Parts: sequence; C-alpha cells; structure tokens
Amino acid sequence: MTYKRILLKLSGEALGNPETGHGIDPEAVRRLSEQVGAIVRDGVEVAIVCGGGNILRGAEFSQVGGERSSADYMGMLGTIINGLALSDALESEGLETRVMTALEVRSVAEPYVRRRALRHLGRGRVTILAGGLGTPLFTTDTAAAQRAVELRCEVLLKGTKVDGVYTADPKKDPNATRIDSLTYMEVLREQLKVMDGTAITMCMEHCLPVVVFDLFEEGNLERVVQGQTSLGTTIRS
Repeated sequence: MTYKRILLKLSGEALGNPETGHGIDPEAVRRLSEQVGAIVRDGVEVAIVCGGGNILRGAEFSQVGGERSSADYMGMLGTIINGLALSDALESEGLETRVMTALEVRSVAEPYVRRRALRHLGRGRVTILAGGLGTPLFTTDTAAAQRAVELRCEVLLKGTKVDGVYTADPKKDPNATRIDSLTYMEVLREQLKVMDGTAITMCMEHCLPVVVFDLFEEGNLERVVQGQTSLGTTIRS
C-alpha cells in the first residue's frame, strides 16, 4: 500500500438513497463498509469524516429563514447519526471501530481527543470523526482537513460520485475533460468546487495531498490507496 494512514472524507449523500441522496440506505452503507474493510485488512489505518447532507444541510436550511448557527448544529448532529450507522455496518464486517464526536454525546460516542484518536488508529480501529469541528460556520471539508493534519494522515481522500475534477460539469457539458492533477493555488485561483477554500488552504499549509475519486466504483478505494492516482484528481503543491 502506498499509504499507511489515510483520512477518508465522505459526503452524507454517499450513505443515502442512490437516486435522491437522502436518508440512510442500508445497501449503500454496506457497500462502503466492504471497501473500507478491504484496506483495513491490508494494514491501512483509516479515519473517516462524514458529512450530514443526506439528513440536513445547515447552509441550505438557513437560507429559508433558519438561524445559521442552529442549522449548522443540526447538521453536526446529522453527521453523528451517519457515523453511528457507518460504525454498525463496519463492525458487521468484523472490524473494530470507534465513533468520536466534537459535540459531546457521551451515551453513544466518545468525545474527540487527539491522543486518544491516535491510539485507536494505531490499534487498527476505524476511527469515525463526527460532529464536524463542534462549532458552526465550518464545513465538514474543513473538519476533514484539520483532523487529517492533527492525526498525521498521509493523504486526504475525498470520495465522490465523479472520478475527479473536470473542466466543466460532465453532466451538462459533453466536452468536459478530467484534470489529472492540480495545485492548491490553482484550486483557489479558479474557485473550483472541490473543497471549500479554508480546507484547501489548510492542506496547502501542511503539504497534505488530496485525491478526489469515484467512491461508487467497486474497489476504487483500495486502488487509490495502492497509489493508482490515474483514477482521480490529485491536488498538491
């Protein structure tokens, strides 16, 4: 394996209904768990940050009159629900997991403590980091970047429904072509919708590479961890 320790960033939609992206679809969660299980058994240490868009998007909810901070907290709670669902599915695959949250919900998950998370990873436990950063106005992309840096991950893998970053929306423009590699500054300068600017800036400051790839193609996670960067778009200096 090219990478020993990774952070996998998932959108909430990755766990949702394949058509709408809403709710939690047991089959989608099972398929995802199988892919994670394959790399864990190969000795890769895995941390996961999952969004909550399948349940609620704080930014969108605030646009219809909700208080932005309250909406963001609701979104954070959604990520905890997703984290618990993912934990159960992974354990049904025979893996050991820990769910850690930035928002304290002690009845169902551990509070996030960096040294404790490092210990879990070192013992081969899939460590699911839910609740974002525990404060409003920050995206789960930023949470993923910060946790990846804190936990000394070698790469941030962003699993999406498309196989990388394109010159245009491939669903709308038949001439859109995939970009194999980008620099952090190119992403910021062109305002590409890969991750939010705060997350990209943090990755740039800490030289953390980002790989955007299609998580829904069976076996792709293992291939990317093996170093097959041609499967997606790599962002680095």
